Amino acid sequence: MILSIESSCDDSSIAITRIETKEVIYHKKISQESEHANYGGVVPELASRLHAVALPQILEETKPYFDELKAIAVTNQPGLGVTLLEGIAMAKTLATLLEIPLISVHHLKAHIYSLFIGKETLMPLLVLLISGGHTQIIEVKDFTEMKILATSMDDSVGESFDKVAKMMGLGYPGGPYIEKLALKGDENRFDLPVPMRNSPLIAFSLSGLKNAVRLEVEALGGSDGMSEQEKCDLAASFQKAVKLHLIQKSKKIFAKNSIKDFAIVGGASANQYLRNAYDTLCKEYKKTMHLASFEYCSDNAAMVGRYAIDAYARENFIDPDEIDIVSTKKQQNGMLR
Repeated sequence: MILSIESSCDDSSIAITRIETKEVIYHKKISQESEHANYGGVVPELASRLHAVALPQILEETKPYFDELKAIAVTNQPGLGVTLLEGIAMAKTLATLLEIPLISVHHLKAHIYSLFIGKETLMPLLVLLISGGHTQIIEVKDFTEMKILATSMDDSVGESFDKVAKMMGLGYPGGPYIEKLALKGDENRFDLPVPMRNSPLIAFSLSGLKNAVRLEVEALGGSDGMSEQEKCDLAASFQKAVKLHLIQKSKKIFAKNSIKDFAIVGGASANQYLRNAYDTLCKEYKKTMHLASFEYCSDNAAMVGRYAIDAYARENFIDPDEIDIVSTKKQQNGMLR
């Protein structure tokens, strides 16, 4: 089995995965959402302190599996430096004490592997990764070759949902609040701009749309002055504009790329409205869509463990004394490293 640790942001998570079957034997995640809600976003120092408490608590429950462990896996990039360090410190200690290999895991690659929990790996694959920190379309050829075809120039999908929710006086994280309100709203009431509609660039940008929402909120008297229906309509209109932006840019890639399997991963992939839009797009381009289970869309250690199984088979190990946080700038030349 492999013990995996995830602490890249505000979720403390540990999993135990059986190497042969890819089955998750144990998985627990302690969310910090309530602690960060008052701030409207994640406070890194607070997150680090909470990880320092939660991770040892979870680890205590995994001790019965220690004799069967073949490796320790941990996220070491990208993420918040102070929170990544909590998981790395625990992983280094465990690997050293148990005298088993250590595997470093790229957080975005782990999200891709959330598709394969309990399953065999499926590649090549086109992947839309939409999370709190990233919006990317990635061409996944195999374990070692992953090419970024499009990425965000500013705010990610998850980040923009959080910020729009904050503007309207909603809770954190913003995605579920926006999606819930949008179900009761008129998505055509507000004529919000679709980002980069006339641009030939195959990239994503949501800062302009976010600003357009801010202006509408101010025109309606701010979050306190808005009626419930106005919030529902604005949420629906915003969500529609995000969908149109993602679909427009994705179409350009779909038209040129022959890979038949397409997947959506990351926290924002739990949005059913976006899932439905891509289901329609995949049917249009005769691609097969794949989705991770809802419980594995947001950050979790199970996806880290699933990636680690393929890394273990290749003996992709790292010396505990050499593992460290890796800068997100390592994504050079459009390659996911």
